[in-house]
Amino acid sequence: MAVKKQAVEVSSVKLDENGFVSVIAQDYESGEVLLLSKMNAEAVEKTFETGYAHYYCDKKKAAVKYGASLGNTQTLKAAFVDQNGTLLIKVRQTGKAAPEVGSFSCFSKQIKGEYKDIGGEMFGRLQRIVEEYKNNPEDGAYTSFLFAKGVDRIAKKMGEEAVELVIAAKNAEKEGVVNEAADLLYHTTVLLSARGVKISEVCKELCKRNR
Repeated sequence: MAVKKQAVEVSSVKLDENGFVSVIAQDYESGEVLLLSKMNAEAVEKTFETGYAHYYCDKKKAAVKYGASLGNTQTLKAAFVDQNGTLLIKVRQTGKAAPEVGSFSCFSKQIKGEYKDIGGEMFGRLQRIVEEYKNNPEDGAYTSFLFAKGVDRIAKKMGEEAVELVIAAKNAEKEGVVNEAADLLYHTTVLLSARGVKISEVCKELCKRNR
């Protein structure tokens, strides 16, 4: 599938005195930060002209397409720049950002806080985990079990969870609402995956309604 080219003026990106700009790559669905790198003018041009992320390689002294040697890609979805010229690009990544450690993100080692302390990006992570269970079923895994039973079973379970959330909301305890909402959101994610719908598509629709 051809990637739609996106026009951009390199002059809108501020290069430092050495001819580089810092770049943060972020997964456009989950919000996970994938890597921190740099681009020179050539890498910026190629990224926006081809629709695939290119970074400057110190070893080769040239702009190199992300994952070229491994067959991985980062498809450009959106780009932002701050007042200092730092680039933030949102991409759809195939493969691992840190293949040497088998990690989707180079920032896979959490040194402070707990796994739960990651905010809204959990929805994107949940989607990715659910997709893995769909594509690689595991015996005894509840998510794989739901996919095996099909959309009707998933939808029925989602309906049950929706009712339980409504009931919980009528009680004074907050914990019950949290638990039932988590159940509903999880089963919603599974149902979306079963129907081939991405969370980003739902977000896109919400953005259209919010204009």
